[in-house]
Amino acid sequence: MVRTSLSLFDSKLVGPAIADSFRKLAPQTQLRNPVMFVVYAGSILTTILFFQALRGMGEASAGFIFAIAAWLWFTVLFANFAEALAEGRSRAQAASLRGLKQTTSAKKLELPKFGSNWVPVPATDLRKGDYFLAEIGNVIPADGEVVEGVASVDESAITGESAPVVRESGGDFSAVTGGTRVLSDWLVVRVTVNPGEAFIDRMIAMVEGAKRQKTPNEIALTILLIALTLVFLLATATLLPFSLFSVDVAKLGAPVTITVLIALLVCLIPTTIGGLLSAIGVAGMSRMMASNVIATSGRAVEAAGDVDVLLLDKTGTITLGNRQAAAFIPADGVTEQQLADAAQLSSLADETPEGRSIVVLAKQRFNLRERNLGQLEATFVAFSAQTRMSGVDIGGREVRKGAAQAVRSYIESRGFAFPAKVAQSVDEVARNGSTPLVVSDAGRVLGVVELKDIVKGGIKERFGELRRMGIRTVMITGDNRLTAAAIAAEAGVDDFLAEATPEAKLKLIRQYQAEGRLVAMTGDGTNDAPALAQADVAVAMNSGTQAAKEAGNMVDLDSNPTKLIEIVEVGKQLLITRGSLTTFSIANDVAKYFAIVPAAFATTYPQLAALDVMRLTSPNSAILSAVIFNALIIVALIPLALKGVKYRALGAAALLRRNLLIYGVGGIAVPFAGIKLIDMMLTVLRLV
Repeated sequence: MVRTSLSLFDSKLVGPAIADSFRKLAPQTQLRNPVMFVVYAGSILTTILFFQALRGMGEASAGFIFAIAAWLWFTVLFANFAEALAEGRSRAQAASLRGLKQTTSAKKLELPKFGSNWVPVPATDLRKGDYFLAEIGNVIPADGEVVEGVASVDESAITGESAPVVRESGGDFSAVTGGTRVLSDWLVVRVTVNPGEAFIDRMIAMVEGAKRQKTPNEIALTILLIALTLVFLLATATLLPFSLFSVDVAKLGAPVTITVLIALLVCLIPTTIGGLLSAIGVAGMSRMMASNVIATSGRAVEAAGDVDVLLLDKTGTITLGNRQAAAFIPADGVTEQQLADAAQLSSLADETPEGRSIVVLAKQRFNLRERNLGQLEATFVAFSAQTRMSGVDIGGREVRKGAAQAVRSYIESRGFAFPAKVAQSVDEVARNGSTPLVVSDAGRVLGVVELKDIVKGGIKERFGELRRMGIRTVMITGDNRLTAAAIAAEAGVDDFLAEATPEAKLKLIRQYQAEGRLVAMTGDGTNDAPALAQADVAVAMNSGTQAAKEAGNMVDLDSNPTKLIEIVEVGKQLLITRGSLTTFSIANDVAKYFAIVPAAFATTYPQLAALDVMRLTSPNSAILSAVIFNALIIVALIPLALKGVKYRALGAAALLRRNLLIYGVGGIAVPFAGIKLIDMMLTVLRLV
């Protein structure tokens, strides 16, 4: 399981993050964030001015310059701390993944078939193309594809889910992951990766937040922030000549100092969002990991936030996946009650949802109650991946229930015939999109139990939320059009693709993309790989094939197709968080303008005193209060940047209005109150 339980400010994260904050003071690191580099340069310059003041050549008192320099350094360090804390959470997740890697041995086969001679070798000696045998209790030593055999596999170390999964050759569930354990039967596996290229190794590399590349939206925002910074830099730089001119020519008073101009510049540029921007991006990937989804890059997370078309598989996403018994279809000469009785007997020890539903349906239809099988000396036959059947032996009776082909092979091996009508019923049930289970008793086929996939409760409401967000939902299914249309109507999706083929999926995605839409889809099979490669957000199931995982830009470790909706919500939360904090940061400038400008130029231009609406104690107090607030607001917003603004299913216009109301108005009001409060505290403590 890769989820980390560390809290936001856990000591295991905070300690290393503090150390990283100082390491990130290197100039080459600071240059990556132009906004904070300006603050960094201002910190250095004011520090130099402080030492100059100590020598008696300062432009202002050494105490005032020291206070400004100290709070500028504090601003830089806490911006570094926010980024380091986000990266630390990613590294903690990576460390938990490394814990899954274990030193184990492998049974390397001389020939790629069961029964061939094998030799024990360290797992690290296996190379791509080698074959190994994995038997009951063995840890699978490397990622690979099953080429022979079928077995139950415990993947809880990877997914956190305790229920075992079936892995077999020749299908979409043939991929196995190193570090998982075989619970039953055996597998012959072909190694698909070289050492260091295993799935866990790739996951570790993916979650290292420090290697995250900027997304297009983040790059655009960075350009905006740089432009604002340059505008304020040029505006501030021109204020000194005007001030000197006013003093020398107009004899209006003392000129503004460089320390004050640096403070003004730092407070007016968007330092709040500049200090938190990297942390927001890293935290977006971290939140995806908290959902047990590995994103190959921040671009994939952000693209999820812009998605406006969702292609969703029917089974397991829109429907329960665990199909429920819906009907008993008897063979010729068999009553429905006889079939229900035998089906219930074969299911009494079956703890799967399907087995439980058969017991319940028999009770509802014919009032059949559980029998005292102890008195009947019943022996239960558990389901196995090899036989694909389960049942019960009572005296001379052998009651079996399972897949049609498995039951057919079972009875024909005992010299009995498989009725043509039952075969026809199996085909009809399958064509209707249901699953047929055949029941036999002492070699006689009694009929078919129809299992139907049930539409998930609440899924229609969730699709309604997506529709309000402007996202179109499309159900993809292999069912015929009639069955697909019925399920689509019940689920409330906007459209559906029936009898879906790889070519049809690919064509549909390209059609939406040609209309300028961003498309997301999930998949687990090799036949999904082309569509996954074409989709803007492609979520591959961990239980799927290697081809599907390589084609996707995300991997869902839980192999839960409904995760796609959650992924879109995380992506939108990332965009909303960035937009909200950007709005707050820019709105901050209004209050800081009214705090610093009158104070900075009051001696030069007394008329500016009219702008001192906060009635701050003194010019030095006003400037220092604004600088302190500018630093502390970054600290206060770190939890919000890392956790994200709460996502709400609203349209773009409604979200914009809400952001402007909360973060725009709040961004103006909070600094006025905060700066005034800090000014009062500085005055009471006589620090200015």
